Amino acid sequence: MPVEFLSDEQAAGFGRFKGELSQADLERFFHLDDADRDLITVRRSDHNRLGFAVQLGTVRFLGAFLADSLDVPWGVVDYLAAQLGITDPSVVKNYPRRAPTVHGHAREIRAAYGYRDLAGELTEELTLFVYSRAWTYGEGLSVLFDHATAWLHRERVLLPGVSVLARLVAAARGQAIARLHDVVATAAVAEDPGLPAVLRGLLTIDQGERASRLEALRAGPTRVSGPELDKALQRVAAVRRLGTGAVDLSGLPAARVRMLARYGIGAKAQTLRRLAEPRRTATLVATVAALEADAVDDALDLFDLLMSTKVLRPSQRAAASVRLMKMPELEKASRVLARVGARLLRVLGESNEQIDVAAAWAELEQVAARDRIAEAVAKVDELVPDESGADGAMREQMARRFRTVAPFLRMLSTTIPWGATAAGKPVLDALASVDRLRGRRKVRREEIDETLVPTSWRAAVLGRGDGVEVDRDAWVVCVLELLRSSLRRRDVFATTSKRWADPRAHLLAGPAWDAARELTLRSLSLDGPVSEHLAGKVEVLDAAWRGLADAITDAGPDASVRLTETEDGKAKLTVARLDALDVPESLTALRTQVAGILPQVDLPEILLEVHSWTGFLHAYTHVSGAGSRMTDLPVSVAAVLIAEACNVGLTPVVAEGHAALTRDRLGHVQANYVRAETHAAANAALIEAQAGVPIAGRWGGGLLASVDGLRFVVPVRTVNAAPNPKYFGHGRGLTWFNAVNDQVAGIGAVVVPGTVRDSLYVLDTMLNLDGGPKPEMIASDTASYSDMVFGIFTLLGYRFSPRIADLADQRLWRATSPGQAPGDYGTLNDVARHKINLQKITTHWEDMTRVAASLVTGTVRAYDVLRMLTRDNGAPNPFGAAITEYGRIAKTLHLLALVDPLDETYRRAINTQLTVQESRHRLARAIFHGRRGQIYQRYREGQEDQLGALGLVLNAAVLWNTRYIDAAVTALRDAGQEIPETDIARLSPLGDAHINMLGRYAFTAPTPNTLRPLREGATHPVED
Repeated sequence: MPVEFLSDEQAAGFGRFKGELSQADLERFFHLDDADRDLITVRRSDHNRLGFAVQLGTVRFLGAFLADSLDVPWGVVDYLAAQLGITDPSVVKNYPRRAPTVHGHAREIRAAYGYRDLAGELTEELTLFVYSRAWTYGEGLSVLFDHATAWLHRERVLLPGVSVLARLVAAARGQAIARLHDVVATAAVAEDPGLPAVLRGLLTIDQGERASRLEALRAGPTRVSGPELDKALQRVAAVRRLGTGAVDLSGLPAARVRMLARYGIGAKAQTLRRLAEPRRTATLVATVAALEADAVDDALDLFDLLMSTKVLRPSQRAAASVRLMKMPELEKASRVLARVGARLLRVLGESNEQIDVAAAWAELEQVAARDRIAEAVAKVDELVPDESGADGAMREQMARRFRTVAPFLRMLSTTIPWGATAAGKPVLDALASVDRLRGRRKVRREEIDETLVPTSWRAAVLGRGDGVEVDRDAWVVCVLELLRSSLRRRDVFATTSKRWADPRAHLLAGPAWDAARELTLRSLSLDGPVSEHLAGKVEVLDAAWRGLADAITDAGPDASVRLTETEDGKAKLTVARLDALDVPESLTALRTQVAGILPQVDLPEILLEVHSWTGFLHAYTHVSGAGSRMTDLPVSVAAVLIAEACNVGLTPVVAEGHAALTRDRLGHVQANYVRAETHAAANAALIEAQAGVPIAGRWGGGLLASVDGLRFVVPVRTVNAAPNPKYFGHGRGLTWFNAVNDQVAGIGAVVVPGTVRDSLYVLDTMLNLDGGPKPEMIASDTASYSDMVFGIFTLLGYRFSPRIADLADQRLWRATSPGQAPGDYGTLNDVARHKINLQKITTHWEDMTRVAASLVTGTVRAYDVLRMLTRDNGAPNPFGAAITEYGRIAKTLHLLALVDPLDETYRRAINTQLTVQESRHRLARAIFHGRRGQIYQRYREGQEDQLGALGLVLNAAVLWNTRYIDAAVTALRDAGQEIPETDIARLSPLGDAHINMLGRYAFTAPTPNTLRPLREGATHPVED
């Protein structure tokens, strides 16, 4: 019987086996212990003993007795027969012939193992469980159905009918949703009785307008200009005036409020108008509250980008241009002064203690006339910058861009809900005062805070003299630059924000820290005393130094690593480049052979075939959490994924004669089903399936991962892109920063504007993985490297392993525990001359562990923490310096392992993994072929959704290739071909010559439980 929110396939498979079981499942559910055998051995015949065992394992695995007790995979029967010593498992076919025996055995199993029917108090308990999860997490009906099934298994309650359980889940979730709507709406009325009416007004379309007021508030900025920032700030003010920020939602689960907001932000105004009360009010309250944070983030993103692209960079170019224009005059005056200076030195050298001024002038006038010398001095004084140098010249150019920032000054200081630390408070005070200076040309020095003026700004703001006035334009732009720097450090922050909030407020503290400390620190192995922890680290580092010294000695003079001397007499390690691995003829032949027999396939067929193996398309649920009543929903989702991943839009995938592929339906699915969280859930299924393919286990165990960025040009106007001529030419772009493990599965990704320093996003990528085991080792390119990142990775239990290009120029560090003698590393003592300050680590250890716990529990973003720990010039603050010292231990261990002349395994593993990532990026480019591979989404959410679709389709293609490569290798071996394991380990699932990605796309359902025939010599489908 089909159930409303379950597909026919899911409903039909409820309480039934779905193919052969894995060895792990057989061992977990069908292993017979002594108590099981005591019950089984009293049966008089083999078929009854085996049938009893089958029923026992079935109820453990499924949570139900089957109407046909032998409707089980034959592998189960073989596994049980082997344990019971029954040589002919087929005797079990005699078991169902006597129904009373089968039913009697079921009753006996129920009594012996405590299985119960769902009734009475058990129904109430299950309802409360489902209600609690729905209230707390806001999970969809399908997910709740799975949780309910798992609860029944844990409590040894026999599965009811699928429709009975589905109705219970739907009813419990409905109660949780109704309560949520009621609580939010009641809180809104309690704060302001007129608020619901105000919010309903957002759904109306004013005369002369084409969209509702809500739609206008949802539209973020796209241009980078002062007037556009003023509009963005007006949007912030408009949202804040609605008053939803004052509604107390603190007692509600954050996930539930986010779900309401997500639905409200994505739904059309007419859809929201049709909602019944109190759902409509609750949805609008959550939506507007989320819009406030989005509007603030958009405005501050735009402010940061505008200061960078419209003020800082143009000023740098202008200052450089002015300097070039002045060079001829400066050179001419400098030549005069150089000759005068040389003559003056000669005069001073020839004279005694008494100097005849007239004679000296006579000598100098032989070089140039006195007035010409004075002109040269004046010209040099005019053209040469003061002590601020080039920075001061750039700030003078920045001061001339007052008109760029003038449009938004008033709104900036009054609209954003600002907050600040003690260090940022003076900047906010200065910002509050700049609007009063509008319309004034003269500003007195006592009207500004001179202590805020950096050296580079003093000439532009205060002038070179001791005047009583300051340059208003320079002071205003100076304050804005200080604001931008303070925002980036989070000394100034927005209290209502996601991306610009105060990370300190999100660190675990007080009771939350006390509750999480023990378990979290134990999981990170940071629960012991800091002295013991550091002593262990120092011991490992000391052993690594001694090991390298011995390895260099053993390797001899022709080793890949040797000691050399720099020009200043200091010792350093010279490291030879790593030679490329040889490619044996057998591997080349195997690669060609496998590529030649893989079936040719269209990209849409890959998605549907992989879905038939994994069911990953069922992870795409409606944004409201309600179940879908559409048939063939996976086909529609696959079409939308192809449209976004291939960057071709919906037109090539539309088929008006196919109900699942009409434009209206695809548009509905794109708007309501395909989003970041459903991408993540679907990707988790693909990652798990990839790990289950035997050949993937030969490539790796999933514990090594790499992180790197793939750049995309964004030719449309957007604030979520930034310039970088190296990657984006004259335009702007963004970076898809993604992680891939050594089983070639993409395990997580983030989207960042432009090409901001990669190390700021490595941690966030690894802390927000979609699935798979937690990697132990993280490889990256040099751009992701910093000592501080090493420190935080180590605190979180990762081994950070960047590929460092300039190994010979890296500083290497030693550490000595208090009271211990420094280690003696022989010839390496001069190389190990830099000492780690363990006292800094000890001083800040409590805060370091608190940051680690906050990061691993997800209360704060790693990007924000790294910003908080860094000063404007990139140097760490005192707390950041402690983490940097800690990171130098791990960095030195990493470098010593890289340069080991006797063992290249570590270095090659890093290079191999980064090569895998580069190949995966090549395949991603091939898939994302439409519109010249450029992204045309204007807003951050659209960019994230589209690149999420690309990552998902990429993983599906990799999984498809992996399974067919595994089948191809198996077929070749079955045909008698000897294939070395070393060659199999170097095969790659990243080829695409056999995949068609072009043209109009067809979506054909695959044959269940089979793989396609291989080309050349495979005449039958390979059984799944």
